[in-house]
Amino acid sequence: MERIAVIGAGMMGPGIAQVFAARGHSVRVRDTAAEKLGAVGERVRANLARMAEYDLVEAGEIPRILDRIGVTSDLAAACDSAGVVVEAITENLALKQALFAELDRICPAATILCSNTSVISITEIGARAVHRERILGTHFYQPPFLVPLVEVVRTEFTAPAHMDRIVDLLSDAGKAPVRVRKDVPGFIANRMQHALWREAFALIDEGICDAATVDVAVRNSFGLRLPILGPVANADMVGLDLTLAIHDYVLPYLNASPEPSTTLRDRVAKGELGFKTGRGFLDWTEESIAAARNELTTYLLETLSRRKSAAPSR
Repeated sequence: MERIAVIGAGMMGPGIAQVFAARGHSVRVRDTAAEKLGAVGERVRANLARMAEYDLVEAGEIPRILDRIGVTSDLAAACDSAGVVVEAITENLALKQALFAELDRICPAATILCSNTSVISITEIGARAVHRERILGTHFYQPPFLVPLVEVVRTEFTAPAHMDRIVDLLSDAGKAPVRVRKDVPGFIANRMQHALWREAFALIDEGICDAATVDVAVRNSFGLRLPILGPVANADMVGLDLTLAIHDYVLPYLNASPEPSTTLRDRVAKGELGFKTGRGFLDWTEESIAAARNELTTYLLETLSRRKSAAPSR
């Protein structure tokens, strides 16, 4: 099995480590914050316990999975003998560039270096490295141990063999990797997601509806279909002639501003940041925040459990 290093024990790192450890890989998680490192084991244990309730992992396997995950504050120790390094630090280009320059210096040339950035150019992240052919993106979605998608992003320098190896590694770990052939900001899924958010916020800015109504409209219309019928298949079902006619009419009316929503900017300026502060576009209490998180996790667990039950036996 491949030795994996995960750099960063914040929001994403422990879940990414869990994905690989559950497949049998030895994983080392590195962070400079002792409190984050100390919480890795319990966070992964809690995730696995929930998954066991839905038959997504065997309860008896949990101790063995946890045994495969080690933690350290030493970057060289984390990367020692690692065939793959996954960076999952904060979304700061300068910090990532410095980290990849150091990883490029201390890791053998055969080690593949991956970034979990959700939007930043992989080419820019690796700009200070010498061996840029072994740098690529592996964008996991939150929570990474439940959401199947991983966007594997190549740059003009990425060696095709390295991209193939990472796609195979992720597929073997039960993920759904997709190849992003061009290194564009936002990659695939986030470009579509934020295009939707831009239009949603524009509807609020323009007084067409309030924030709560936006979510009601999405959750009770095309949002219900998306798990089964993606936008391309949906266009084929509707008919491309009708889709073209609709686009000829409606696209000029859709928001295309390169600037963020005025309401979004005003909320942030007032310190209304959503879950973090109890108020954003919507109002939140500790109880409603916990309920929203639990509803999402339960939905993902139930969806994965149904998929597992429906999958043909090997």
